[in-house]
Amino acid sequence: MHIGIDSFVSAVTDPDTGAVVSPEDRVAHLLEEVTRADEVGLDSFGIGEHHRSEYYDSAPTVLLAAAAARTRRIRLNSAVTVLSADDPVRVFQDFATLDLVSRGRMDMVVGRGSFTEAFPLFGLSLRDYDSLFAEKLDLLLRIRESPTVTWSGRHRAPLTGQGVYPRPLQEQLPIWLGVGGTPESFVRAGMLGLPLMVAIIGGQPHRFRPLVDAYREAGHRAGHPAEQLKVGLHVFGFVGDTTQQAADDFYPGWSEIFTKIAKERGGAAPTRQAYEATCGPTGAYFIGDADTVTAKMLTVSESLGGVDRISLQMTNVRLAHENLLHGIELLGTEVAPAVRRQAMVAAGG
Repeated sequence: MHIGIDSFVSAVTDPDTGAVVSPEDRVAHLLEEVTRADEVGLDSFGIGEHHRSEYYDSAPTVLLAAAAARTRRIRLNSAVTVLSADDPVRVFQDFATLDLVSRGRMDMVVGRGSFTEAFPLFGLSLRDYDSLFAEKLDLLLRIRESPTVTWSGRHRAPLTGQGVYPRPLQEQLPIWLGVGGTPESFVRAGMLGLPLMVAIIGGQPHRFRPLVDAYREAGHRAGHPAEQLKVGLHVFGFVGDTTQQAADDFYPGWSEIFTKIAKERGGAAPTRQAYEATCGPTGAYFIGDADTVTAKMLTVSESLGGVDRISLQMTNVRLAHENLLHGIELLGTEVAPAVRRQAMVAAGG
């Protein structure tokens, strides 16, 4: 199983001093996190895309380029690229260039994002939420297949055989489809034969099994081989020396984030009780000591019929940088090797 980290590069308040980490220091911390993940043997590091004041990842390709220059082995990816609000030509050019910079270590995860600020920012209408993504995904996949494309649609000027360059180092740039809980999105990924990255931010992961089955069935009906239909998970997670310490360290930032989101969206304020339940054995959060997180990865993978990739969203708005680095070390040196060993035993290796 491929194990990695995703970061939204959120603004962070130091829990010891109460001071907000400056943007330049926060970006420096991000690059230290990627470097540490590379050093301890993790498989990937992803950087999200948001256009809000509390995040510093509005230009993720710039951050990924800096990360590529500082690392040697780890794969890098978006988490996710908000394709609906971007131009597929520029997206492909950016990631093909990143693939050259990283010498073939780049993946792209595309989706519609969980916030909507990008739409008015770039002059787009939320009325076109679905059609923008479907059309732009179609064009992106066409560009991946051939450097010259003849194409027309509603939301962009047509292409009449122009070339799209550079081309990536990898023969085919990996494109994952990032989804939430919409059944149609799972089926679309299967029909297109794209690997699936499922964002699970609450509830119980095993409840996604019918959607994952629908993805695999759609891919099978479309004639795609089973090994092409990969399933990845993007989940909140953090590894500490003890399960209680990990939960206590992660909770203040989690509470701050979800309290703000609840106010914006008119939902109920989060509680410690709900948090603890979601950290429990059947919940969506992979938070605990190394043994606890290892067990949850294996259990959740089994409940979904096998998972190829798990990426932990470990950044937190009130987590000290040194604690995060330590969590990355534990994930790379204790959790990942244990998961791989047990997965090999289960497979008879």
